[in-house]
Amino acid sequence: MSPIIPMLYGVCFLVLLVQAMRLMGRGFTAVEKREKRTSGNVHPELLDDQGNITGEPLLTVRFSDNSETSAPASQDSPSRPEE
Repeated sequence: MSPIIPMLYGVCFLVLLVQAMRLMGRGFTAVEKREKRTSGNVHPELLDDQGNITGEPLLTVRFSDNSETSAPASQDSPSRPEE
């Protein structure tokens, strides 16, 4: 076997190892910057352009289990349309 092949393999291994370390380092620093920017568990959708929590009213939805009883229908509106 030619001595150049193990040397070429070692050089490729070292280059890929350095690239992997740089890539992982970028990921760790991105997480640290993100944690400093937001306090707690704030969803990014709730932040404005400056990183502050928006004062807009929020739409909330509650999903209930089928076994729970639903609220009775309002007396003002009929449950089915009249013809």
